[in-house]
Amino acid sequence: MKTGCLAFVLATTLTVVAQSKPNYEVYAIRYATLPDFPVAELVAGAEPGRKLDIAMMIWLVRGNGHNILVDSGFYHDRFFKDWQVKDFTNPSETLKRVDLKPEDITDVIITHMHWDHADGMDLFPNARIWIQKDELQYYAGEAWQSKDAHGGIDEDDVLTLVRLNVQGRVGLVNGDAQEIMSGVTCYTGGKHTYQSQYVGVQTAAGTVVLASDNMYLYENLERHAPIAATLDAASNLRAQDRMKQIAARPGLIVPGHDPAVFVKFPNPEAGVAEIR
Repeated sequence: MKTGCLAFVLATTLTVVAQSKPNYEVYAIRYATLPDFPVAELVAGAEPGRKLDIAMMIWLVRGNGHNILVDSGFYHDRFFKDWQVKDFTNPSETLKRVDLKPEDITDVIITHMHWDHADGMDLFPNARIWIQKDELQYYAGEAWQSKDAHGGIDEDDVLTLVRLNVQGRVGLVNGDAQEIMSGVTCYTGGKHTYQSQYVGVQTAAGTVVLASDNMYLYENLERHAPIAATLDAASNLRAQDRMKQIAARPGLIVPGHDPAVFVKFPNPEAGVAEIR
């Protein structure tokens, strides 16, 4: 077969494969606000003293017979003692805004084990919990051998995840670029935690990237500035650069805590942004 014909066949095959992927709907759902949060703790090099009311979000990926949450938020009383929280709604209750019940959630992808992303994983009784294998192994074991190796990780959340694993409800994502279901791919992120991940989702608009805390604010991407809370700033910048290659366009990279998400995208309901 001539080179030109081979290239045509390969291009056609790739197009057919891409078209065969299901298209999902993606929504950001805001469940709380942390007021007056220092931007310098989000964006490396940001001006001291600048503050922002940051959005606490989960993300719904709906389609192909699945109702998938990316991250699960928090709800246990212990966190309200240490943090000022405004406009709180239990993450499971926010699903009413998109006509779902907690029992309707089929999967929860945990991007990393920090309390505000993983604490609510037990709110969804029928969901399979997806997490990077290395993240679970580290925080269920080695991290607790040193007092400085598990900041932001709640021990009860770890025990919950271990219990769910014993019950057969945890899916282990084994490394980078793993398509855990058709059209939904997990990518290893920068070292925000031991092994965080972010998620690429096929939609009618192309691939949406749910960055979670691998990119706190749009400002991280615009300034090419790493997140301030990272074990390795260079790895975070590499993750951001890769997101630009994966997403259909930069505007479809969704940061973890930026209230501007609810300005940039349509709001079918209060506290809901449709990512498209």
